[in-house]
Amino acid sequence: MKKLLGITVFLALVYLALMLSHPNAFSLKTHVLLGERIGLYGILSLAAGMLIVTGGIDLSIGSLVCLSSTVFALLAVKFEWSVPEAFLASLLVAALVGLTNGLLVTKLRLQPFMVTLCGLFIFRSLARWLAGDKTVEDLANRLEVEAAFFNGTLAGVPVYLILLAFMALLASVFLHLSVHGRYFFAIGSNERAARFAGVNVDGHKIAAYMLCSMLTACYSFLALMKTSSLEPAAIGQNDELMAIAGAVLGGCTLRGGEGTVYGMIVGTMIIQILMMMNTFWAVPTELEGTMIGVILLLGVILDELLRRRERLGRQDNA
Repeated sequence: MKKLLGITVFLALVYLALMLSHPNAFSLKTHVLLGERIGLYGILSLAAGMLIVTGGIDLSIGSLVCLSSTVFALLAVKFEWSVPEAFLASLLVAALVGLTNGLLVTKLRLQPFMVTLCGLFIFRSLARWLAGDKTVEDLANRLEVEAAFFNGTLAGVPVYLILLAFMALLASVFLHLSVHGRYFFAIGSNERAARFAGVNVDGHKIAAYMLCSMLTACYSFLALMKTSSLEPAAIGQNDELMAIAGAVLGGCTLRGGEGTVYGMIVGTMIIQILMMMNTFWAVPTELEGTMIGVILLLGVILDELLRRRERLGRQDNA
């Protein structure tokens, strides 16, 4: 509870700083744009966070965004599949990626870091090969109807933000109220103990990787609504960093076993507000990575300090 209270207070302070940073910060347009960004990147933070809870990690999220986006764009534009058919195909590709990652981690006992690091190189390279290393044009015309809906608002609230709220609700029910969600936390806290307790550890870890990949595919589909063309060499760059940063800043520990859906969303909100402040302050784009890295490092340091304080408190009580 103390950690959640801390990040909530931090969010309020960052939002206040945004409001004071520029006269345009108060405008409805600014808040709609901020809501859209939070809605999009919040999905990625959910994807990374739910996997991190089990003790896993996926460094290939950005490359998978590239691959699933490229598959969708080629099927929808070049082969003229319907939008639902192309989306389902890209979702299937992502599910197969997650299944493969899960099997390599659980059955071959490979390190998640190395498995997904390899995927980081493989998926983007494969996407560039599929597209002939060329830009997929005419995407805006193909998605004109869908883009008009997703880029709009309902009762003044961005559609992306409404979708995130719906996904966050489902994720909260699963992660915090279901037996399988408790298994996710148990596996992340102590995998050996969970196995001895009769939990299907391998099955749940595979499910976590598949869930992460499929949420990533959903994000990649929605992100295409904001572009007129797709360049495989560029799309999805650093998305894995944004996803992991949002989850960790929101209270997910990389050791596993800790985290909340609320924290994942708050972490995303903090990062996106800071990114918008960079825009208002005309901070060079080259320094945005520095800001994200420093924030993430501070979050990890704070998490470690809190853990040490809790351990010392338990020792003193004993």
